[in-house]
Amino acid sequence: MPEMPEVQGLVDFLRGRLTGLEFTRVTVANIAALKTYDPPVHALHGAEITGVERHGKFLDIATKGTDASPHLVFHLAKAGWLRFYEQLPTTLIRPGKTPIALRVALSDGSGFDLTEAGTKKSLAVYVVRDPSDVPGVARLGPDPLDPSFDRDTFAGLLAGRRTQIKGVLRDQMIIAGVGNAYSDEILHAAKMSPYALASSLDDADIDRLFTAMTATLTEAVAEASGKPPAELKDAKRRGMQVHGRRGEACPVCGDTVRSVFFADNSLEYCPTCQTGGKILADRRLSRLLK
Repeated sequence: MPEMPEVQGLVDFLRGRLTGLEFTRVTVANIAALKTYDPPVHALHGAEITGVERHGKFLDIATKGTDASPHLVFHLAKAGWLRFYEQLPTTLIRPGKTPIALRVALSDGSGFDLTEAGTKKSLAVYVVRDPSDVPGVARLGPDPLDPSFDRDTFAGLLAGRRTQIKGVLRDQMIIAGVGNAYSDEILHAAKMSPYALASSLDDADIDRLFTAMTATLTEAVAEASGKPPAELKDAKRRGMQVHGRRGEACPVCGDTVRSVFFADNSLEYCPTCQTGGKILADRRLSRLLK
């Protein structure tokens, strides 16, 4: 799933490439991906692109039109991606026969597709008058890389939450932009178990976790900056220390990276670095191996 660093990389690329151009055509290939009807998609046609922003893991393309200034907002979900073309293909899109959910044509002949792999379709597209009209955007918690987000703000979000810290980091209503992969990386950098309760963390734990979160996300955003969309996924994979590296050696201590599997994803961690050497059981067993 694209998370904050990859979405920010897309924002930086598109902001430099799209600003000042106009939408000439927006084609919905998977009607289930379109979550709004007012304004209609064709309200984007002829609108000038004035900027590109990020809200958590949502990407927001702002416009200036003759009658309205709609925003094209989208969330790539677990298996979505953006494919950019300097010259947009002219091949006919066949709904139901393609991974393309949306095709956007721009006034200089370029454009992009929003694609989604797999059978479970979660990619979401919105055409709105204001980004806050998107429910997921309206519910977002603070962005952890916002200058106003400091250690005390973070501590306040954790206080009293009898929830595993892995879940807290992933909850978009608490902290915006962090998903499964980067929560694994943050907890590994903080040397903290994913099962630790947020309310149980002391001041030293919070200091360590805040530093790990800020450093991990800042480094990942810097790594994504300046890369075209086609290179962002590989850059993400190369930067991972434990996520997606089950069975490999931890780069810090050399122990074997382990996984815990859930219904539709998994978490990765290092027992030596994070759990005092204990192997966490698969959550389907609902216990710790002794």
